[in-house]
Amino acid sequence: MHNPFPSMYALPIFLGAVAVLTVASVIGWLLKLRFAPEEPHAVIDNLNSRIRAWWWMVGVLAVAFWVGKGGVIVLFALLSFFALREYITLCYTRRGDHLVLLLAFFIALPVQYALIWIDWYGLYSIFIPVYAFLLLPIFAALSADTTRFLERASKVQWGLMICVFCLSHVPALMTLHIPGYEGRNLLLIAFLVLVVQGSDVLQYIWGKLLGKHKVAPELSPSKTWEGLIGGVVSATVLGAGLHGITPFTALEAALVAFVICLMGFFGGLVMSAIKRDRGVKDWGHMIEGHGGILDRVDSVVFAEPIFFHVVRYGWP
Repeated sequence: MHNPFPSMYALPIFLGAVAVLTVASVIGWLLKLRFAPEEPHAVIDNLNSRIRAWWWMVGVLAVAFWVGKGGVIVLFALLSFFALREYITLCYTRRGDHLVLLLAFFIALPVQYALIWIDWYGLYSIFIPVYAFLLLPIFAALSADTTRFLERASKVQWGLMICVFCLSHVPALMTLHIPGYEGRNLLLIAFLVLVVQGSDVLQYIWGKLLGKHKVAPELSPSKTWEGLIGGVVSATVLGAGLHGITPFTALEAALVAFVICLMGFFGGLVMSAIKRDRGVKDWGHMIEGHGGILDRVDSVVFAEPIFFHVVRYGWP
């Protein structure tokens, strides 16, 4: 199997991430030392928790990249599993859903990633939206439990689409065949993660600096128009600067970055609406300072299918 690090394509990106996190860690340590050396400080402690979590996430992603295709597929299959678990935990279920949930977790999820492993685009692109969509409600109906049937069936469908189908398009990027870009598909994943996650961080920073007008105060009080515009524009510039690791020109990279940043923002807004409906602040507590898996990947799951198909059909 081709190992991406000896090619020197992905290694500089991770070295850059380590450098940024090192600087952030030093800043966090100095802030703690300067303003709250002995007592808790909510903002600084939260910042340092987030930095520690990012060290772990970058480390895990680096290991998956080093292993290659298999490592990335296994990583995102596990992320899908834990994300789906977080989602279902907040949903109303009944005994009649047990078989459907068993099929969702232990048949639909592994089959989706197995299809990506064998590069069967014709099937993994429709397996969940068509076959799981049609078959799972049949098994639910056979339980003869009709209480809130439509609500229960819809929630399972949504969970599979968001947590499995959309998220599985990240490793699916490795199956794309782009002339002149052979052996570098992992860098498309790096581009996606850096731009979309960078947009989240930049929106937060711009919002803290200039944010006054809230986009949707009842859904996400921290999201402002100033943060959205500043973050998306900054991340678009970041995307243009990263065009060298992609098959895009600088202008194409900027346009792609702009689209996926917008999708990421609205993805976060939709997932916030679901959390408000469920009466919770976070999807879980798996990642220190970040909440659950879904809290960290909510923007990626909406951006990735769009990014995948833009690349697939825009750069044949």
